[in-house]
Amino acid sequence: MLLAQYSFAQDAGIESLAGKGRGKIRVGGFGAPTIKYTTFDKKSALMLGGYAGVMLNSRLMLGAGAYGLTNNIDAPRANAADPELFWNMWYTGFVPEYTIKSNKLIHAAVGALIGGGGVYKSARWWRDGDIDIDDSIDHSGFFVAEPHASVEVNITSFLRIGVGGSYRFVQGSNTPGITDGRLSGPAAHFTIKAGRF
Repeated sequence: MLLAQYSFAQDAGIESLAGKGRGKIRVGGFGAPTIKYTTFDKKSALMLGGYAGVMLNSRLMLGAGAYGLTNNIDAPRANAADPELFWNMWYTGFVPEYTIKSNKLIHAAVGALIGGGGVYKSARWWRDGDIDIDDSIDHSGFFVAEPHASVEVNITSFLRIGVGGSYRFVQGSNTPGITDGRLSGPAAHFTIKAGRF
């Protein structure tokens, strides 16, 4: 009897995600369209995309994100008679993010994207000033890891904006004319978050 009472008392004091010790879990979520200014093959580049997910207790977000290169960056041609070549890159992956003091007007968030992507060249033939053929060549895939940090400002209870930086680590590509080092690089970003925080 005493042993049973002691065991019950011990169980009642354990804090767990499902137990009373921590109270109810607040479940929210948000979407975050993002623009990034970065470098690609040592040239200025813009990437558009974003991430979204479920937010637990106004702190931990678990979700996914994706980004793609938007501006035309020339790729090398073997001969002058070859079609124009432009680089294309995209990547996607799992995104965990932790927000520090989310309820404060100004706060911080840290996270990362871990996943994969691809790089290739777009070949364009022109006729009478219009694109006659738009094809893609020299595809290859890669692993990507991109940690990031942001400073955010709450605009309303459901809307916030943030600015920050990240670094894109790329490994495993084998497209001719580009290297992992030139696919990797720092980025500055601006993001808008909307949802239930």
